[in-house]
Amino acid sequence: MINLNFLPSRRIALYMARLFLTRSLAVLIMLVMVLMALDLLGESGKILAVPGNGEPDLWRYVSLRVPMLASRFLPFAVLLGTLIALTALNQNSEVVAMKAAGMSAHQVLAPMIFASLLVAAAAFAFNETVVVRAARTIDAWSGADYKPIPPDTGVLNNVWARDGERLVHVRQVVGRGARARLEGVTIYQREGGAIAGMVDARQARQRPGGWRLSDVRIYDTGMNMVRKVAEMDAMEGVEATRFTLARIDAASEDFGSLNQAIVDLDRASRPTAAARSGWWHKISGPFSIVLMPLLAGLAAFGLARSGQVLIRAAIGMALGFSYFLVDNLSLALGNVGAYPPALAAWAPFLLFLFIGEMVLVRSEE
Repeated sequence: MINLNFLPSRRIALYMARLFLTRSLAVLIMLVMVLMALDLLGESGKILAVPGNGEPDLWRYVSLRVPMLASRFLPFAVLLGTLIALTALNQNSEVVAMKAAGMSAHQVLAPMIFASLLVAAAAFAFNETVVVRAARTIDAWSGADYKPIPPDTGVLNNVWARDGERLVHVRQVVGRGARARLEGVTIYQREGGAIAGMVDARQARQRPGGWRLSDVRIYDTGMNMVRKVAEMDAMEGVEATRFTLARIDAASEDFGSLNQAIVDLDRASRPTAAARSGWWHKISGPFSIVLMPLLAGLAAFGLARSGQVLIRAAIGMALGFSYFLVDNLSLALGNVGAYPPALAAWAPFLLFLFIGEMVLVRSEE
């Protein structure tokens, strides 16, 4: 007789949840260590090339990158950890024993799914409190070629804007609104598609109707000469939002800040598709962890003596990695406006939820 309780045994539920959490954590630690080592090999030379940087700066880089790597690869770790746990349970005939006791496939996986809900909630909180700050800091630091950066949370790097025929490149945007300050400004003056001159300034601050540039060098291509002036006015009518909203990175903004950025983009009549897709993905991304036990469930069912455990585990892994490919593709289409933002974030989740349920029902039959 089939037991209709979703969690028929507290002891089994705790056992399955513990297996799920410990295996996933072990895989996550291994992945982060390997990826951090490879990342540090590529970036350590750039960090140490800056005069004054040393071993503390390397450890600072590690402390910033580790939370980002952990957040990004947590769903992968959960998928692999679940596959390892379910494959071991299958090979030891523990799944057969649970099925013989009247448990359905959903009841076998239920403890892992409940545990994954807790992991997803913790991942969302971790992203909002730790990862966004680390992403914002490391983006500003790497954008400044690992030189010291101002202790300001509103720092953007390598921002481009158009002012009529002129192109404006700002190396660093500090602050928001009326307090916005531009560091390292280069204005490319064009005529007929060709560069007619360049204005390079150390800093630009807002003034009524435009910007005041400081420590300016003016290069005239026609006369092939450079002039230096202490100050000059430029970029008449260009608002600060042209720079502060030029690049909204969802990974560097928390949930509330990103929502406010979307409102600001709307007011400035700027495209919001990428920001809205990122806003929705802040929820659907951590929630994808809940899918992993379902997609990996194929490895738990089927007789171990049939010799197909490895094949079933490989199919479960293929389903999981297919989800990540489809999710990235859908998000990219949402960023360019091909999909509505909510659909771009949630369609892969709903699609693979349906596929996982189909596979689980077929396995149970």
